[in-house]
Amino acid sequence: MTAIWKRELRSFYYSPIAYVFMGVVLFLFGVYDWQVVMTGSSYYIGQVYGIMFTWCMLFLPSLTMKMLSEERKNKTDQALITAPVSVTAIVWGKFLAAFSVYLFTMLITLIPAFIIGLFSSPTWPHIFGNLVASLLYGAAILAIGVFISSLTESQIVALVGTVGASILLMLIDSFGSMFDNEGISTIVSWISFQARYTPFTNGIFNISSVVFFLSVVAVFNFLTARRLESRRWS
Repeated sequence: MTAIWKRELRSFYYSPIAYVFMGVVLFLFGVYDWQVVMTGSSYYIGQVYGIMFTWCMLFLPSLTMKMLSEERKNKTDQALITAPVSVTAIVWGKFLAAFSVYLFTMLITLIPAFIIGLFSSPTWPHIFGNLVASLLYGAAILAIGVFISSLTESQIVALVGTVGASILLMLIDSFGSMFDNEGISTIVSWISFQARYTPFTNGIFNISSVVFFLSVVAVFNFLTARRLESRRWS
């Protein structure tokens, strides 16, 4: 798995994908952080992460769109899945490479917060809560993205599919409220990503939400591994 992770991580920085993702996300963070400085109040730093959350969830699919679709298009997937390494290690290695790029980007965003904190008193529980929530939610989106990438040869289809899934997950609570049915409301509440994301933004560390997001990652990585396994024997 470590070898796959290193290989995929290098491939990110041999192509413009990681640089474009990091550049756009950090630029937008910089714009919003500058607006916080202009207000003269560090209270709004936590809200920057809340605003950037939506942007990050829409940009994350760019990290996974070619993960497996490109391998399939270039006919290198058979060589990969017949290599002396388990398909589970392949999937987790690819997932962790994408997550590493995202994690590194998000850690960099803390630098302005720490600098502003030298001259004021930011609400750190809210800042770190938003950061942790974005990382957990983002990890789930990345796992979904890797799975969708395994279903197609087209990077564009994988990108559009993952962006669509991300938007659906952000809006599913609104769809649930449209139905006056307790059963539907219960199901929507149970699968809602937003309901588990929100407590972190208020500085509340919810262990059940952590388990939920990690479970989503595990389930979709498992499904991706099974998808590759089926291709190994096809």
